[in-house]
This record gives sequence, C-alpha cells and structure tokens, in this order.
Amino acid sequence: MQIGRHCITPCVILAPMAGVTDKPFRLLCKQLGAGLAVSEMTTSDPRFWNTAKSVHRMDHAGEPDPISVQIAGTVPATMADAARHNVEHGAQIIDINMGCPAKKVCSAWAGSALMQQPTLVARILEAVVAAVEVPVTLKIRTGWDADHRNAPEIARIAEGAGITALAVHGRTRDQHYTGTAEYDTIASIKSRARIPVIANGDIDSPEKAAWVLRHTGADAVMVGRAAQGRPWLLGAIAHFLATGEHLPEPTLEQIRAILLGHLRGLHEFYGEQMGVRIARKHLGWYAKDRPENHAFRAVVNQATSADAQLRLTTDYFDALVAGVVPPRIASAA
Repeated sequence: MQIGRHCITPCVILAPMAGVTDKPFRLLCKQLGAGLAVSEMTTSDPRFWNTAKSVHRMDHAGEPDPISVQIAGTVPATMADAARHNVEHGAQIIDINMGCPAKKVCSAWAGSALMQQPTLVARILEAVVAAVEVPVTLKIRTGWDADHRNAPEIARIAEGAGITALAVHGRTRDQHYTGTAEYDTIASIKSRARIPVIANGDIDSPEKAAWVLRHTGADAVMVGRAAQGRPWLLGAIAHFLATGEHLPEPTLEQIRAILLGHLRGLHEFYGEQMGVRIARKHLGWYAKDRPENHAFRAVVNQATSADAQLRLTTDYFDALVAGVVPPRIASAA
C-alpha cells in the first residue's frame, strides 16, 4: 500500500492508542512485523507542546521510517501549525484524529465529534494538507450514532481535500468500544474510494484480518486493542496474509525476552520512576490470557525500581519455563 512516497509493507498497521502506542511500543511492534505504527494522539494546542508528555510523544529519534504522527484539534489554522511543528520534529506522515470516542476529546468537539460538522471537517483537512509537504491521512468512525453513519460522506470530503489514505473504525462514536464492529460501511467506502482504505475494529487474529480484507476490499488492516500484551500479533497477521500459514505461538522463553526488552525500553525512555509505573499496565496485558494473571500482577506490582521489576518478571517467567509453581502462587499456597 502506498501512502505518498512511502510503501507500507506489510499492510498491517498498529492503530494510534493514547497511553499505549508510545515510542517503546511502536518500536517493538515494528520489530515484530508491523508495516506501520501510528503514534498516540498529540494535541494541536501549542500551549502544551513543551510539557513532558508532549515532548515524549514527539520523540522519534531512532524510529524506523515511515514515522506517522497523529494530531487532534478543531481549529483549522491551529491544526495546520501542529502539522508543521510535528514535521519539523520528524513526522513523515501526519494522521488526523476524527475517530477518538473519548468524552474529554469529544466534549471539546474534537475526535469523532467532528463527524457531525462536515463543513468544519473539510476546512481542517484542507488546512493541514496545504500546510505540509508530507502525506496526510485521516482516521474516522462509521458515524456519530446508528442513525448517522456518515462516514461515506466524510470519505468523499477527505478525497477532495487531498487526504492520501483513510482508516475507518467499524463502530459509531456512541458505541465507544462496546458491541461488535461492522464492516459493511467500510466496504461501501472502499467501493467508491480512489485512495487506500484501512479497515479497523475487532481485528484480533490472522483469520479475522483475512476475512475483513475479503469482506471490505480494504487495502490494509489496522490492529488496536488486540495488540496490547500481544505485540507479536501484527507479525503473525502479516505472515498469515502472505502465506496462508500460521506462525507458531511464541514460547514462554520468547515472551519473556520480548517483555524484558519492552520493560528496559520503557525504563530508558521515561526514566526509572515513570517507566516502572507505566510498565505495570503492559505487564498486566501480557499476562491477561494466562491462568496465573492475578498472581503475576501481584508479584510485579510490588516493584518500585527498574531492577526489581526486571528481576521479579524474570523470576516469574523462569519458574513458568521450568514448569514449577511461580513464586507468588507458591507462597500463597
């Protein structure tokens, strides 16, 4: 799939997720097979560009090309400035957020709330496309609610404004992440689109990805929540789409190595105190499908230092690899 001058291969993309797709996680997913990893949402408000959070979100040093950065806001001129600012800080693709359903975003009429205002959508897209020389992409939902699925209208506006690729999450804003995604709206958009269309929503296995591509005719799939704790999923999907064969599930030894590398990346990127705290949610996601989930979280949440977090995690997985009862379960027995 082509986005501007960038060839995206494989056509399996990590979705932007606030508080998740930071630089360490993007690097990990790219190493494990993602064709593109979009940054977590950055604000268009210049008052916050120099905060610690924004500085981290705009750090792309050493990140493999292409670097895609998502911006959010409602004022066309401000969004244009934000696009320029992020390009100056390394962005090679600008992605515009019109898909986030979060209340704090939509209450400011940003994210998916913008889909209620097609005229403003056009002004924002035109302003951002005119502001930068890099390709601009857009992420939307199918509409505001079940009675207002206007994604096809927004898609036409996007094409006319010069957007180079469109990602569609198969839910309306009022669904948030409940219920199930529908793909007929995405198929309808793709049947008329002259730009690449990326299907998103509930893609949690290689088989589901293949089915969604067949059903919608989309050019790529975008994986979000299913990659939390399973960063290897994107590579597994890419392999299945290319060969029709499944990669073996990662062994405990492989998961341990991936997880420890992720922890070290978080500690280095954020510093010890913040890195340890942020790592806890990732540790929980890695363990969520395992029977000893609660015991594992009880162990690693004890850690207040990077060394302790790494040691407790190593000891826990060493026990699992050896086939013995992990330490916390043994002490509770």
